[in-house]
Amino acid sequence: MLVLQNFGLQTKQIFIGNLLLVVCCLFYLAWWVLAFNPANPIKGMKTGWLLIPALLAGLGAVAFAVRGLGAQGSAPGLFPPGRVLWGGALAYVVLLVLTWGLLHRPVTTEMFLIVGWAVLALSEASALLAAGALTHGAAVAFAAVIAAGAAVSLVCYVLYYELAETVGFIAGMVPLLMAAAVMASIDLVLLKR
Repeated sequence: MLVLQNFGLQTKQIFIGNLLLVVCCLFYLAWWVLAFNPANPIKGMKTGWLLIPALLAGLGAVAFAVRGLGAQGSAPGLFPPGRVLWGGALAYVVLLVLTWGLLHRPVTTEMFLIVGWAVLALSEASALLAAGALTHGAAVAFAAVIAAGAAVSLVCYVLYYELAETVGFIAGMVPLLMAAAVMASIDLVLLKR
């Protein structure tokens, strides 16, 4: 793509990683819509195959993003290097204790994915600021949106089993829609710079 020629290596890798994460979310969302539709769920491999491209795109997204994050130079970002990762690990443990231990919510991979997404997205905002690909204002705005998106997603996660079937079905889509929208938005801002 010609537009990627204007990006540095770090920005290009993060951009591609974000595109792959959007693809991952779309396949996962398609599976969710078909397999958990309250009116007419389609189970088994009739929909389960959608998780294969979701997984592959997700792994590719993480690989590209991690390579991009690893290329961060010496310029300061929003957060000191490593703080977001350690903060995410601590947040996951605290959330695990709260949701499973205190609220007795069954533990599923979604909480790990929500926290992992927030760590990845916050790290990207910080690294893109350091690379000069985002302004300070844009990086702060994205950090605020990411934090809010993670909070809303975690509320949906905690409440899921307590909700009526149709409301739970919709709540299950919220984290996927938020992650896809944020990652696509970051890429759109990068394209417009």
